[in-house]
Amino acid sequence: MRSGCVNQACKVLRINPKEIKKFEPFDAETLKSFLKKELGEADFTFSLSSLRKLPNFLRQDKPFKVVMVKEGKGRIVSDIVDEESPTYGLAIDLGSTTIAFYLYDVEKDLVLKEYSILNPQVKYGEDILTRLHLARKREKLLEIRNETLKAINEEIRRLGGESIYYLSICGNTAMSHFLLGLPVQYLILEPYPPVAKWYGLFKPFEVELNINPEGRVFIFPSAGAYFGGDLIAGLFYVELHKKEIPSFFIDVGTNAEVVLGNKDFLLACAGAAGPALEGGIFSSGCRAEPYAVYKISINRERNEVIFETIGNEEPKCLCGSAIIDLMAHLFKEGVLSPQGRLIKENWPERVLETEEGKAFLVFKSGERQILIKESEIKAFIRSKGAMFCILSLLCEKVGLSFDEVDKFYFAGSFGININVASAVMLGMLPDSALDKAEAVGNSAGLGALKFLRCADFEEIRKIVD
Repeated sequence: MRSGCVNQACKVLRINPKEIKKFEPFDAETLKSFLKKELGEADFTFSLSSLRKLPNFLRQDKPFKVVMVKEGKGRIVSDIVDEESPTYGLAIDLGSTTIAFYLYDVEKDLVLKEYSILNPQVKYGEDILTRLHLARKREKLLEIRNETLKAINEEIRRLGGESIYYLSICGNTAMSHFLLGLPVQYLILEPYPPVAKWYGLFKPFEVELNINPEGRVFIFPSAGAYFGGDLIAGLFYVELHKKEIPSFFIDVGTNAEVVLGNKDFLLACAGAAGPALEGGIFSSGCRAEPYAVYKISINRERNEVIFETIGNEEPKCLCGSAIIDLMAHLFKEGVLSPQGRLIKENWPERVLETEEGKAFLVFKSGERQILIKESEIKAFIRSKGAMFCILSLLCEKVGLSFDEVDKFYFAGSFGININVASAVMLGMLPDSALDKAEAVGNSAGLGALKFLRCADFEEIRKIVD
């Protein structure tokens, strides 16, 4: 990624003072001339910290490193350090449930660490709406913010602290508001206006994030209440806005966020498809988290439901991709009717009679079991069309057919785990998605990481606008 981009968020140049042949009347001008010659860039300013260090480093015998951070169209010489000092960037995907971290070695163009932690905000509410209602009170907003900052700063400390010179963060609109301490009460009142579209570039002390004091923090912008920085980072990563032929970008989480577009247009729509696949309908449904079943197949001859769980642990619940798999297999095997009725005679060992009506037995271990109720299946069938409706609506708005769409990009854990054939069988996706689907992983986090390698502010503005 970096090889084709000259706009790295942070650049490092190793300098041997012996190689500097021409000294200007001022030390800063001497270094600026050398940087211009080596990098081909001319717009440099200096932090006070770098100016304090510059005279001694210029006159020492051993090499040193100049650390430069991107700000607008120019660069700031933010620090001057010993040759052995590490220089990092850090990308963060601030999710409502988990926070993903990507530690990036600027000089080696290498991701050194990639991991996630639980977002401490979950203790204020499993869903964002609960937190937003709670945070209408300023003291609660600050409490939630402080918990978030505490968790992030602890990871920053563990990962290198002042060796981190650039931090790029993406999150949905609510998460960005919590991080910055912006009022959230109007996000839950029609017409749901966010405080700002473009949050901007911050000095670390402004947002209370403990990277190098002379570094910079970039928060990905929001395009609306339902189209946050995580979506913008995802689009930035897959480069939908550069493609010739229109494609879909699909991210199913709490909501289903779908963008159709190419270099000429970007059209977005959001709908409540996520809760139908998590816990909003199915009592045994959940997010893609440890102990969740994410893949299901059926062996009728052996009376088996075969599944895989996240972490290879005993299952506790079913995430969205597993529910889609199960529904498709039951329909294919004749155990489930198109109307959502479980047909007991077609699998009497698994279709049980309960106090709440018929239910399908997915898993049983001792007294614990995972059941899918017929009433839940019928509710799912009514709601599963939301995804197809969103896709159809976007195509209709621009006069396209599904066959004219080049790719279906699926983001997040749902995109990694979904069996496209199962979703097509259930009518959630069009037939053309079978040959055009592409999972892009955590596109939000990867987009934040891409920004460290190519900090193109104007490109991101084009996506948002």
